[in-house]
Amino acid sequence: MQHDPLLAPIREATTKQFGGLTIDLGQLGAARVQRIVYPTGWRWSTNVRQLVGTDRCRHGHAGFLARGRLGASFADGSTVEHAAPAFVVIEPGHDLWVLGDDEAVFIQFDFGPETIERLGLGPH
Repeated sequence: MQHDPLLAPIREATTKQFGGLTIDLGQLGAARVQRIVYPTGWRWSTNVRQLVGTDRCRHGHAGFLARGRLGASFADGSTVEHAAPAFVVIEPGHDLWVLGDDEAVFIQFDFGPETIERLGLGPH
């Protein structure tokens, strides 16, 4: 099997599993940087909703989709799709899922509870 640097261990990161995701977290100044690996078939409303107790994800996401495809829907019925490589913004109030047969790898930049305000993201 060939070495994949996109999925290689990150020495400085803290790794955790949450709702079927693998998240590698690092801190750069005031920003957190996360490598999030979304497995094939993953969906927020199936894998995470029951863990957080909200009907949709309330966190805004901004970063770089390095591999795979992601879809998102919003309460107003609108949907978006993103395919790597792409810079991605997903506003709060979404359901998110992996499209296709490949895992998705997303490099996310955030500021914890201040992400929405500091990145200028608001509810869709």
